[in-house]
Amino acid sequence: MKIPPTPIGFNPILSYSKIATVSSFLRRHLGAKVAASMTPQSLDKWLRSHAKTPATANRYKAFISLCYREGIANGKVSVNPARSIRPRKEPKGRQRFLSRSEYAALHEVISRRFPEHLAEFVVSVHTGMRLSEQYTATWRQVHFDRKTIELTDTENTEPRTVHLDLAALDALKSTHTPHSKPSDLVFTSTTEDFTTRAWFHPALAEAEIDDYTWHNNRHTFGSWLAMAGASTKEIQEAGGWKTIQMAARYTHLSPAHTASVVDRLMVDVG
Repeated sequence: MKIPPTPIGFNPILSYSKIATVSSFLRRHLGAKVAASMTPQSLDKWLRSHAKTPATANRYKAFISLCYREGIANGKVSVNPARSIRPRKEPKGRQRFLSRSEYAALHEVISRRFPEHLAEFVVSVHTGMRLSEQYTATWRQVHFDRKTIELTDTENTEPRTVHLDLAALDALKSTHTPHSKPSDLVFTSTTEDFTTRAWFHPALAEAEIDDYTWHNNRHTFGSWLAMAGASTKEIQEAGGWKTIQMAARYTHLSPAHTASVVDRLMVDVG
């Protein structure tokens, strides 16, 4: 099966780096198979054994389906087996975030057991950057004088500016050396999907933090902003969320929201 690097028209709200990662993974595991020999049943079986989550299975299915559509358009195949596979039901996202005490406990464990990864963790929590954004950023995009990271390849495909607080700024400075070149990656990863499981999961276990993943660092960022009094629009812009509705998930944590409606109505009553 010929898996192209980036099929035209594929846009399940993925950044170019994620598209390249999906393409590379599928080409490696399905590239040797004859496209016409794949059936809905065999493809569904493959998805169930290679996709760890319903969301991943749906992204793989969408990508493979588009490959077949391109193949049909070019006369290479006559049937698209991916069309017959039902999408997996994706669970509603849960905004699990770290409390300040949990953050401190996890920070201590990482600094002790995996000190080489501490800066990655701090930057993730204090900027809300997506995994792919963080691990594809180069030093050329980091501006210490302006306290920003200029992202060009984002999930929304639009450039955005990440503002750095003191914790994130110090973490980045701790990894920057006189030998760092502008083209060098700020953080390197040994895996295609930038997984942090090898060190992050053991750290979570030792810190006794359950039901938490690396992506939840982004929820921690949004939640902390809300608790600090940031508006929904400010949260959206700071985290690069595509819609204001996505940022509104954190408004229930804001000081104004947690005050009772009655108390707010009675503020001006003498």
